[in-house]
Amino acid sequence: MKSRLFPDLKPANDHERFMLEAIKQAEKAIDLAECPIGCVIVKDGKVFVRAHNLRLTKGNSLAHAEIVAINKACKKLGDWRLEDCDMYVTLEPCTMCAGAIIQSRIRKVYFGAYEPKSGAVVSCNDIFDVSHGHNHKVEFEGGILEEPCSKMMLDFFRNIRKRDSGK
Repeated sequence: MKSRLFPDLKPANDHERFMLEAIKQAEKAIDLAECPIGCVIVKDGKVFVRAHNLRLTKGNSLAHAEIVAINKACKKLGDWRLEDCDMYVTLEPCTMCAGAIIQSRIRKVYFGAYEPKSGAVVSCNDIFDVSHGHNHKVEFEGGILEEPCSKMMLDFFRNIRKRDSGK
C-alpha cells in the first residue's frame, strides 16, 4: 500500500521501506487531527507493531507514537525487553520517548526528521549517550526519508496557524 500524501515515494532500501510504514502511520494521525508522527517497531526483518500519535484522541500526554508502539510490542512479546527490535519513527524522539526507548532496550532507532525544538537524540540533547549513566546503549540514525517526514510536520503546523488566524 502506498502513502496517501507521497504516492510516488519508492523506497530504495529496507530502511526507507520501514520508514514509509511509519509515514503511513503518521497519515493516520493526521486523519485524527493529531500531530503527524508515526512509528513502527521491526523484529526479525518484519514490521512487528505500528503506532501513531494519540495524545488528543486519548487525552493523555504520554500517548506519543513511540510510547504507544513500545506498549504494543511489550504486550505482544509478553516482555518489557525489546532487545531484538528496531524502531522507525518519523520525528526525532523527545526526552520522554528517548528515555522509554532506553528502558525498553530497543536496539536501534531510525528517525526521519530532526526536531530542533525538542529532539533528544541529537538536536537539543543526546539522551542515548551512554556517558549519562544508562545501562543500555541505543544506536541511532537520523534523516531516513527526512524530506517527506519534515514536510508532514511543516504542513500540519502551517494548517493549524492558518486555521487559528482565520485564513
